[in-house]
Amino acid sequence: METKSTASTNSRRPSRAAHYVRMSTEHQQYSPENQLDVIRQYAASHQMQISKVYSDRGRSGLNIACREGLNRLMADVERKQTDFSDLLVYDVSRWGRFQDVDESAYYEYVLKRAGIRVHYCAEQFENDGSMSSSVLKTLKRSMAAEYSRELSVKVFSGQCRLIELGFRQGGPAGYGLRRQLIDQNRNPKGLLKRGERKSLQTVGVILVPGPEEEVESVRKIYDLSVTHGKTEREIMETLNGLGVLGEHGRPWTRSTVHQVLTNPKYIGANIYNRRSFKAVSARSKARRLFVLCSLEPKRYTDPCARPMRRTPAGVTIESIGAVGSLLIWRWVSIDGGIYAEPSKPARGSGLV
Repeated sequence: METKSTASTNSRRPSRAAHYVRMSTEHQQYSPENQLDVIRQYAASHQMQISKVYSDRGRSGLNIACREGLNRLMADVERKQTDFSDLLVYDVSRWGRFQDVDESAYYEYVLKRAGIRVHYCAEQFENDGSMSSSVLKTLKRSMAAEYSRELSVKVFSGQCRLIELGFRQGGPAGYGLRRQLIDQNRNPKGLLKRGERKSLQTVGVILVPGPEEEVESVRKIYDLSVTHGKTEREIMETLNGLGVLGEHGRPWTRSTVHQVLTNPKYIGANIYNRRSFKAVSARSKARRLFVLCSLEPKRYTDPCARPMRRTPAGVTIESIGAVGSLLIWRWVSIDGGIYAEPSKPARGSGLV
């Protein structure tokens, strides 16, 4: 009887556990496979049997929105639908890089309150509730939040630099324009079709004139607006009457005409950061402009940012006239957030 009791004690049944995996935009170090390898090794060494999996792949750690795995885990815990006593997580930052470090602590507390212990498999400390582990967890959460803030600043600065060099940072080209891939030596590599993205970090994207018939239509729109004083609705009716199709082969509407007349890219301006939402601040409505087709040639020396007598859409600066002036004053920021707005155009000027 004594022998059987001793054998029963030595062959203790593995405890049931679940694991949570999150992958954001980082690469090898935090890939799901790498996380799972560490978690499986930890479970085997601590006699745990993984019975449930929660995962969020390709999700940002800045907030809990759209994180189906974490939301499902919290819902199961709150409804007491869990059949495990331990949760295995790769490290402290997998909860998220929340700017409020108490948020990730809250999710751990919810599990602790439900009797589920959280294990950080790749950390160098044991999550045993001691003062040292509490201090280290708080430090790790603060480091995760700071990493996100620093990354936000670095990425934004890099994107602004690319904008200054004349590269486009995303979005469709628009009617009369196409996205052109260029290499490090400014040599063209081909046109991107709608929905396509560049596959190499060493190439850039610029806007170039599209098919000649589209370029002629853009010129005609500006000519009707500036020279003939047509309104947007009248321009729409003229183009549709001539059988000229708009973007994607659709008939022209007042809004599509307005888009051509009011988008600064048709006068050679590259707009970026009209509105932004960064980790370091709330949503901002500040507007910034890097003018690539300035009337001051001496300001630019880079070939890709050099002012042109003819803008990317094929519309000359001279032919734009009043429309170009209105656009320039509408979008150029002055003195850190004070913006000069154009006076209301007179009736029949083409801007409604």
